Amino acid sequence: MTGRRRTSSTLLPGFARTAGKRALTAAALTACASLAAGCGVVPGVTGGSGDDTITVMTWAPEDTSATNKPGMPAFALAYARWINERGGLGGHRLKVLTCNDHNDGIAAARCARRAVKENAVAVVGSYSQHADSFFPVLEGAGIPYIGGYGITTKEFTSPLSYPVNGGQPALLAGLGSALAEHCGPVTLVRPDTIAGDQLPTLLDAGLKEGGHAPSGDQRAPEDATEYGGHADRALDAATADPARAGCVVPVLGDRTGTFMDSFRRAREGHPAVRTATVLGSVDQTTVNATGGASSPYEGSYVTSWYPVATDRLWEPMKKVVQEKAFGDNRIDTADAGVQTTWIAYTVLKEIVESLDDGEVSADAVTRALDDGLKVSTGGLTPPLRWSFQDKLASVGLPRLVNTDVTLQVIRDGKLVSARKGFLDTAGTLRGVPVS
Repeated sequence: MTGRRRTSSTLLPGFARTAGKRALTAAALTACASLAAGCGVVPGVTGGSGDDTITVMTWAPEDTSATNKPGMPAFALAYARWINERGGLGGHRLKVLTCNDHNDGIAAARCARRAVKENAVAVVGSYSQHADSFFPVLEGAGIPYIGGYGITTKEFTSPLSYPVNGGQPALLAGLGSALAEHCGPVTLVRPDTIAGDQLPTLLDAGLKEGGHAPSGDQRAPEDATEYGGHADRALDAATADPARAGCVVPVLGDRTGTFMDSFRRAREGHPAVRTATVLGSVDQTTVNATGGASSPYEGSYVTSWYPVATDRLWEPMKKVVQEKAFGDNRIDTADAGVQTTWIAYTVLKEIVESLDDGEVSADAVTRALDDGLKVSTGGLTPPLRWSFQDKLASVGLPRLVNTDVTLQVIRDGKLVSARKGFLDTAGTLRGVPVS
């Protein structure tokens, strides 16, 4: 295939952080002076003196032609307003800088450099495909990356990464295990990017564990405006076995809905062909917007890192949005990015409150995590603790500490649990070495 579009550079191993202590100072906590670089700060939070203020950054792509996650920085700002009204983090006022990485490596590196310049103690609850651009900057300054979206392999290898979920590896492996029992031929439609290149191996690991043949791999542009040809080819593959209808798995982020518009028309006359995907490519809002119970997603299996959005465990997050988001329609509490940001800030809160001496710096935050701090997320994930000797270190994913996923299904237009509790994908992922 000629003219392949690549949106991130080759995934490289992490390198060690510098050990210099980076205590907060008044000069380092000045507000973001300009929004031209895509950065913002919490309104009304202008910093403080000494240890009175903790500065962090949350970044994500916004207003691009590919995947966008505007709810993540928007929620981070709402969280800061909410926590500051309650006395801050361990008595410290929280200042949140936001940045738009534009789905671009240069912009992602610029965001990271801004975090260094502003003496951020962490980058929290963020999304970027451009780990090779921003991680060297963070690692050079010793700034931890807490609760990234799990979209790149580097998030599970860097010594300064502390992911709260299993990323694409866990979602795809769990989905493969579920589909092995229910599907004939399986076709994966995924982005023609470096990040997308990792997906077939992960899905196939789950299929293999269930005794199923590998999936068909269809590459597609991640910013297309229609997918008619891809939908036709996927449907042809799904109907190749007359004895057992197949499944089509679109994992195209924001463009999954665009694919499904094309697939709905192509599937006419073949109702037995099912679709399946991962949270982040579809959520309840997507189902509602595409017809509810008559949506092309009806009957689809969906894997997620977390419980369904209607679970009572999300009530504390929803309270923050109700009280402090002021009707911000960028924030959808069913969005996996917003949910990840909530969990990441929950982790940050526990870290700060664990620091007995009161010093809050990038070094202090990293030291607490590396010393084995166990963090509770209120049941939304298993207790989290990061170690380079963890269960998936042998296959090149030393930072992947949460291998649990949930299996959900779209039934009568509602995303509901397909099985109780979590599915642990650790055993499946042990057979998938990182390339």
